[in-house]
Amino acid sequence: MKIFSRDNEVIGKVLDLLVYSDPASTEEPTRPNVVAVKTGSSSHPVYYNFTYFEINRKKEKIVILCTKKQHIEEEELARFLPLKENILDQQIVDLNGRKLVRVNDLRLASIPSGTYVVAVDVGVEGLLRRLGVAETFKSIASVMHLPIPSKFILWDDVDTLDTSNLNIKLGKPLTKLQMLHPSDLADIIEELGRSNRTSVFNSLDEEQAADVLEEMDPKLQVDLIESLTIAKAADLLEKMPADEAADIIDLLQEDRAEQLLNEMDKETSGEVRELLEYSNRSVGSIMSTDFMSFHENETVEQALTTIRETKPEEPMLYNLFVVAHNGKLIATVSLRNLVVSDPGVVLRDIMRKNPVSVEDNDKLDSLAEIVSKYNLLAVPVVNQHQVLEGMVVIDDIVDDLLGARKTR
Repeated sequence: MKIFSRDNEVIGKVLDLLVYSDPASTEEPTRPNVVAVKTGSSSHPVYYNFTYFEINRKKEKIVILCTKKQHIEEEELARFLPLKENILDQQIVDLNGRKLVRVNDLRLASIPSGTYVVAVDVGVEGLLRRLGVAETFKSIASVMHLPIPSKFILWDDVDTLDTSNLNIKLGKPLTKLQMLHPSDLADIIEELGRSNRTSVFNSLDEEQAADVLEEMDPKLQVDLIESLTIAKAADLLEKMPADEAADIIDLLQEDRAEQLLNEMDKETSGEVRELLEYSNRSVGSIMSTDFMSFHENETVEQALTTIRETKPEEPMLYNLFVVAHNGKLIATVSLRNLVVSDPGVVLRDIMRKNPVSVEDNDKLDSLAEIVSKYNLLAVPVVNQHQVLEGMVVIDDIVDDLLGARKTR
């Protein structure tokens, strides 16, 4: 829009509005106020102090008035964030919708104390306004009784994803993303460009990064692992189930894979190496080596104490196993039976003998039928000597049937 003086002379046009942004501040940012306006031309911009600007309404039209032309010095500009340059058309996270959206416009509120950014417009109406056809479409929509969707996200609820400009500070930078489910966060990160994808992923703590990495497309898993140092990638893979880590390492170049295996904890590395030995279409290739097993002479109280102390991931509780001292699978026991039984009851009295199982070298095709027939959440996997090696959980079976995990 044009900028007018008190004498109604045109001073210039608004090229951008700048808000105060202090990247060193530890305080939670609130709605920022406009502190400067960019005018002049793109090649020769001029910046004025917004303190001496007024935004008025005259006959339903907005008029921008400059009462005094006070220039902003160049060294001061480093503390300001240009809204059009950095926010418009950028991707942000809609935390409620759990998806990436594009900023089509910004909602400002002008009150006696100043002009503030209150929301970002990610709706259709904002896009039409940017194109200069909003009023035309509104007239047509009104005749046809069709609504034009408008959607705003409060500035406080916005997380920035463009970390290339350290001045950008919207809401709590990236911390709100951590409230999302790993699957939702994986979907969002997958939609980002490569540099932003890496920046956002690196902002997560190791536990969450491992959970998110499990949910991502295999090609992107490889990209992210290769973008990390050997030490950091190894730490991350150690926090993943061995079968998930094996799937990723199997897709890497041989040299890189060997470096990671050598850097990883010896026990975890050994488990991963064993899984990598299995053929691609064998049960062992999607088997998890994380499981809980007990001896038949243990009591219910001892088993529950072990579970509480171990704090296992949910899939590990899909099926609990009873093994002999030589490691052979002899029975299963359900979490339900543990919970409802008296603490002093021994497991042999509540366990289910002769459980359905598969061998690690069996074909994957056999799993779907077994899970369906016996209504199992997890299938125990044994070797040729009937020693328990791991289990295959239903999640991985479904993923394999859908082709989501096996891309070899």
